[in-house]
Amino acid sequence: MTAILYPVAPDAEAALAAPKGRAAREREAETLAAEAVVFVTEAVGPAYASRAAALQAHAARLEDVTAEDRYCRLAETLEGAPPKAVKPTYQEGRRWPAPPAQAPRTVWRLQVSYWRPVTAAAAVESAQARQARRKAKEPLDSQALRDLTRQPLRPVRPQQPLDIGLFETRLPENPNIVVPDE
Repeated sequence: MTAILYPVAPDAEAALAAPKGRAAREREAETLAAEAVVFVTEAVGPAYASRAAALQAHAARLEDVTAEDRYCRLAETLEGAPPKAVKPTYQEGRRWPAPPAQAPRTVWRLQVSYWRPVTAAAAVESAQARQARRKAKEPLDSQALRDLTRQPLRPVRPQQPLDIGLFETRLPENPNIVVPDE
């Protein structure tokens, strides 16, 4: 089985138009980019009302491509803001209220998976996401919020080592002695 060769590019548009090269693995992508890379999947291009319309517009990238060229796919997403959360009602033997009469509209977009060099990635503050949002003088744009949510979770302070194991307990008469628990 052959591996998918993902483009190495600074953004999704460049990944489709003129990538630096293509690599299946991170090490190969780092060699092509001459720096560290991250694997990214982004939506690109216009939104289409139906899957058939999106498939027709991007047929060259989606149909009859070799196994190495399957780095694009169609994805269905909500149009506009997601629906607001509803509170449980607990009335008349029902927990949740009746669903809305009209389902939210969805659109189809082309998604491109590629290797992005770290220097091309948006600079995200090293603070926690909640602190970064509070410290921002202006509301953050959607791309900055997306980058904040996708950064790895970091502890507020270093975790302290465990002093006893999961199946161990301290003796009530002498808390300095740890014995196995049954």
